[in-house]
Amino acid sequence: MSALVTAAEAAREALVADLTAYTQQETPSDDLDALAGGLAWVRAFVTRHLGAPDAERVIDAAPHGDVAVLDWAATGGGAGSVAILCHYDTVWPLGTLAEWPVTVDGDRLTGPGVFDMKAGLVQATHAIAIARAQGLPLPAIRLVLNGDEEIGSLGSRPHIEEAVTGRDAVLVFEASARGALKTARKGVGIFRVTTHGVEGHAGLDPERGVSAIDEMARVVLALHALADLGAGTSVNVGTVAGGSRSNVTAGRADALVDVRVTDVAESERIDAALAALEPHRAEATLDIAGGWNRPVMPRSASTVALFRIAEAVSAEQGWAVEEISVGGASDGNFAAALGLPVLDGLGAVGDGAHARHEWISIDGMVQRTALAAGILVRLGGGDAA
Repeated sequence: MSALVTAAEAAREALVADLTAYTQQETPSDDLDALAGGLAWVRAFVTRHLGAPDAERVIDAAPHGDVAVLDWAATGGGAGSVAILCHYDTVWPLGTLAEWPVTVDGDRLTGPGVFDMKAGLVQATHAIAIARAQGLPLPAIRLVLNGDEEIGSLGSRPHIEEAVTGRDAVLVFEASARGALKTARKGVGIFRVTTHGVEGHAGLDPERGVSAIDEMARVVLALHALADLGAGTSVNVGTVAGGSRSNVTAGRADALVDVRVTDVAESERIDAALAALEPHRAEATLDIAGGWNRPVMPRSASTVALFRIAEAVSAEQGWAVEEISVGGASDGNFAAALGLPVLDGLGAVGDGAHARHEWISIDGMVQRTALAAGILVRLGGGDAA
């Protein structure tokens, strides 16, 4: 085994202890007080392992969680610069730990947020510490901590884009996809469609009313017809609500729509189709709000080059890593849209994102910590694995 693998194995108990403590800091995206406490814990944890950053700033992204940007200069004679993206918010509401505590069962560690994505931050921090302890070259590292990723990074996006600009590479410690690293992600659009009709008595004046629900039903069929799974485009009307009573012709209906695309051409096709939607009845109206929440993260040549580094490091450490394209999006999409090389999925090996069976592999934590350390060393100009 390489020295990095040996060092990561020696850190096994610390990895578990740190992830347990981190998970016990509940950080739901919609609770600013909990997010502030969680971010304070994270900053203290990172500083304990890596020392005080050379520069640090916390950006108020209200009404969403704050964004923290921590910088360390290159060490061990390293060169270059890398941005590491992690989000500290989770989908789990405050109080979840009371009914679902952190539990270790053999190789599995379960708890709210361990897979998405608290294990990733713990692994990244230990990877840097391990490489430093061996005096290996590391690039300048910028750690970006985001508090609203799970709700679309609405407040953090401009700060993330600013933080990654000018970096040689961007590493995203979101969870892996069944162990595979993510070299491409779909773009995501979130749209709200509202139909307005004319209310009336459903029994006395059935011909005078204009049903917003009838209009919405037709819109839903039209939207679902836009999907082209062969081209990687999915369209999902996830929620529909409307009307007031069964005996009143519905005056309004609303729908939330999720769209995923693999390229810009498909997003433009969807935009054109949405703009062309018209109500069935002349007395009805139709409104569309929202837009593209995250741009496409394509499998670019520069991202493939990053994956090749990961592939080589894993092979020298005695195992194989694969790449995959996924439908989910991350903050890595923003960096990729700026033309930067992005390697995603460097976090946990496990399963169950946003689900009650969320879990991570402890062996996977050890393995991925060693992998991340090796990648960082390579990006810093070294050759250790």
